Amino acid sequence: MIGRQPFSPFKARQRALVSKEVEVAHTRLLIVASLALSCFILVAARLIDVTVLAATNPKDTKHFIGKADYNLGRGNIYDRNGWLLATSLDSFSLYANPKIISDTENTISRLIKILPELDAKELRERFDQKQGFFWIKRQLTPQQKYAINRLGIPGLDFKTEKKRLYPAGSLTSHVVGFTDIDNRGLAGIERKFDAQLSSPAAPPKHLSIDIRVQHVMQTVLAKAVHKFNAIGGAGLVMNAMTGEVISMVSLPEFNPNDVSAEDGKARFNKATLGVYEMGSTFKIFTAAMALDSGKISMRSGYDATHPIRMGRFLIRDYHAKKRWLSVPEIFIYSSNIGSVKMAMDVGGNTQRAFLKKLGLLNKSPLELEEISAPIVPQRWRDVNTMTIAFGHGMAVSPIQITSAVAAMVNGGTFHAPTLIRKTGAPSGRRVISTKTSDEIRRLLRLVVSQGTGSKAEAHGYLVGGKTGTAEKVVGNRYKQKALMSSFVAAFPMNSPRYVVFVMVDEPIGNKESQGYATGGWVAAPVVSEVIKRIGPLLGVQPVNYSDPSVRNDLAINVLTIKSGKKSLASF
Repeated sequence: MIGRQPFSPFKARQRALVSKEVEVAHTRLLIVASLALSCFILVAARLIDVTVLAATNPKDTKHFIGKADYNLGRGNIYDRNGWLLATSLDSFSLYANPKIISDTENTISRLIKILPELDAKELRERFDQKQGFFWIKRQLTPQQKYAINRLGIPGLDFKTEKKRLYPAGSLTSHVVGFTDIDNRGLAGIERKFDAQLSSPAAPPKHLSIDIRVQHVMQTVLAKAVHKFNAIGGAGLVMNAMTGEVISMVSLPEFNPNDVSAEDGKARFNKATLGVYEMGSTFKIFTAAMALDSGKISMRSGYDATHPIRMGRFLIRDYHAKKRWLSVPEIFIYSSNIGSVKMAMDVGGNTQRAFLKKLGLLNKSPLELEEISAPIVPQRWRDVNTMTIAFGHGMAVSPIQITSAVAAMVNGGTFHAPTLIRKTGAPSGRRVISTKTSDEIRRLLRLVVSQGTGSKAEAHGYLVGGKTGTAEKVVGNRYKQKALMSSFVAAFPMNSPRYVVFVMVDEPIGNKESQGYATGGWVAAPVVSEVIKRIGPLLGVQPVNYSDPSVRNDLAINVLTIKSGKKSLASF
């Protein structure tokens, strides 16, 4: 039988000591656990601050990555129909903290295997400076990021940035432009609207450009540049009633997604930066000015039998008829002599004021920074009046010619050219009367149906236009056989909606063009093909040529005098 154990003071003290030690250990354990939990919370909070909150706080992010800028992206750019032309996507950039990289040489060696474009000497110098931060490579590909991440080198890390992407590539390069690596606009719309596009709540930009029409113009123009071994070209399509630029092409083009790999010459926008003597296209303005002045009518005419002497030079006709020519004939046959005599009858002061109204004496207001001022005479003497009458002695850009011609055919209202899609009612200023505009429409149609612009005809679209051929000026001298061959057209001429301008830079005649490199042989066929393809895209219905109302809209009586006998022909 086992009885109750007797009370022992020693054992009681022993139990009390054990209980006290357990209590102390428990307290210490709680303290250690609390400290550990606090440290964990601090580390987690810092991680959240660095990886999440910093992305929404530009100041904190900038402090984190040092002096480098951190871009938050830009507003998207769309064409008039909503096709994406520019956007921003996430990309990864590699940076280093040399202070915590133990083996510099090994790090550099392994990095160069993945990024062979890096300079080992430059990297070594930057590592040796022991800065707290520096960029190694901006905007890596996903494959490059993955390979570097696998190295597992402490002190190498990535930052998410925004990279500008241009889905249309070279198709809209001169219009949209491009940005630098920090998303600052350097050209085109990107530069002009840099502040708006880069604001925190950047709204998208909707351009007037139609990507479908842009593709047609670039494709057809590039084919002509290749066919005639030219050095480039420019093409424009404008809404004649609003001034909206539907297409603007400059060749050669460039890839805005990789500007560093491009030739700098390709970034030159021939449609807005280039200013050229436009040759006979200027006769449109000479005729409009003369007719609008009231001093000359469609029944007027001039003796074009002999060339005009100007100092030691002679002004001749390329297609000389050597007889009296009526105003329509001067236009049909592109007579320099007749155009000069019309301009002199109106006068130099009137000519200068007229061209100023058309925006030809000042820079175009188009929404680009890449705009050149026209080259105009400082003193407007008789010799200037004479040469400008047929498109020499004054240089303007293709965008200026296009917007000025639009005013000549749309009823007489000048609309400032724009690359931004218009939503409200168009506004403009009257520059010629409706009657004069109607007469110019008839003359332009006559050039295509009966004159030098026959190769611009596009069946069903009633094209009217004017050729332009001029020698390029190089070093203050005309460069023989270096031509700027152009054609400006409108369609449909019974109620013009669009103006098309095409220019080919230094074409070389071939067997197909019978050796000619003039605007009628080189640029006019491009206009024809472009109109045939964009007409359906733009909703322009083909015109029935036999419709009496159409014939009446374009009818013109041409008075001729041959062998001293007058005759009146209706076209």
